[in-house]
Amino acid sequence: MPNIVKNFLNMSIDDMLNFIEENTTGKDKKTIMLMTLKRRIISMELEPGSSIDEMTLCEEFGLSRSPVRELIRQLAAEGYLELEANRGARVSSMSYNSLHNFFLVSPLIYTATTELATQNATAADIQRLKDIQQQFKEAIANENIEARVYFNNEFHYEIGRIARNPYLMPTLQRILIDHARLGHIFYQKPSQPSIKKDLEKAVEQHDDIIDAIENHDASQVADLIKAHMDLSRQRITDYVVPTALNSSIDF
Repeated sequence: MPNIVKNFLNMSIDDMLNFIEENTTGKDKKTIMLMTLKRRIISMELEPGSSIDEMTLCEEFGLSRSPVRELIRQLAAEGYLELEANRGARVSSMSYNSLHNFFLVSPLIYTATTELATQNATAADIQRLKDIQQQFKEAIANENIEARVYFNNEFHYEIGRIARNPYLMPTLQRILIDHARLGHIFYQKPSQPSIKKDLEKAVEQHDDIIDAIENHDASQVADLIKAHMDLSRQRITDYVVPTALNSSIDF
């Protein structure tokens, strides 16, 4: 992983802005703006549905309106933003409907990419996946929420890359945006024994998925992915529905 990304995982907003001012110009400023907005969106610092102000971005990153608009269109094409006529850009929403669709479709995409990965994985692919998993484990141990989210997404993205199917990747990348935002709920610092247990289970499930890919065994992939997504679904349901309520929400 590039050092700049590692640094961004631990930067405060003030530190990030100082970095931009001191170290970047021209094209680099566009890269930093792109990375910064993605970081703010997946960390929920920019809330779903919130407006994006072009002039504020121009002033913050020292760019003219033309490159800012170009980057906004790029972020919209990747699923981070939504463009509406006469309303400008907004952060992609997270409604009940979007959550429902996420939990409906993501197991299908994750299963498809993982099954293909079991067919296509090389020794080098497996090593990259294990390296990402090690960083994920360290983030869990260090209670670094942002790193947990980042390396969890890197884990599933790497599996998609190993699958080597251009038709699946755009959908996977869109799913990973909401997976990251939901991850800021699931990967919160353990405050209850059950949360800590779930985090440990998520790590184990990643290891099981790696084993299936390394052994080129697609027979258990669907069950592994279902169990992995059920863990997230239950934690999100627990977050959305207060324990005092005697009701249920199905995603």
